[in-house]
Amino acid sequence: MPVRTPRETLDASITSGTNKINLSRNAFSSGRFAVLSMLAGAYIALGGILSIIVGFGFPEITGANPAMQRLLSGLVFPIGLMLVVILGAELFTGNNALLIPPLMTRKCTVGDVALNWTLVYLGNFAGALLFAWLLVYLPGLTSTGPYPEAVRAIATAKVSAGFGTILLKGIGANWCVCLAVWLAMSGRRLGEKLLACQIPVMAFVILGYEHCVANMFFIPLGMMQGAEISITTFLSANLLPATIGNIIGGALFVGCAHAYIHKGA
Repeated sequence: MPVRTPRETLDASITSGTNKINLSRNAFSSGRFAVLSMLAGAYIALGGILSIIVGFGFPEITGANPAMQRLLSGLVFPIGLMLVVILGAELFTGNNALLIPPLMTRKCTVGDVALNWTLVYLGNFAGALLFAWLLVYLPGLTSTGPYPEAVRAIATAKVSAGFGTILLKGIGANWCVCLAVWLAMSGRRLGEKLLACQIPVMAFVILGYEHCVANMFFIPLGMMQGAEISITTFLSANLLPATIGNIIGGALFVGCAHAYIHKGA
């Protein structure tokens, strides 16, 4: 069976986004939504720790070939989005795009979108933090070898780039992530969906863009490993601009753009 046409993909996004809105409307009467949101944060964190272990595990190679580290990290990081897409978890950055078509077709309100994004964001944050603490820091996955220095350097670099730079990198990151989500929705088979997640997400990692949910893992882990970063600096210097940029990249560049282009197709 061929992949979905752009119009069929848009229709699928409207259905998916509407289902997500209905799920968040019932969030306070069911724990299902909270679990799905926390799982998404943990899945992205899983991709994050793989990108550290693999990307920084060959210093003799990557030291002389800087792009090699990004390539290695980019090859394994997409597993997080693969798990989100295939298993139906609730990811803030993906929802930035998927909730816009229902909004534009008046199947939900701005308040519905804001509620969903807020609750998913908090759930993703909790899942990423718990994964960083329970499954990375406490077992000591990054406590020896090249990893402590690498983790601290990653976190420090992410809070030192400047508000405008992080915002622009946030736009690029979620443009790629939401293109991956959109492409995966056009596929019908597992292989098609996995490949759709792999290529755009690998691209954003290689390019060094900023993904707010991934940073909910990378920066706290760096702080746990001794990076001299305050909570205020973490939130204001990286998470805030990355989040704003991610919303623009996902909602405007993907959700809004594709709904506008294909609604009459």
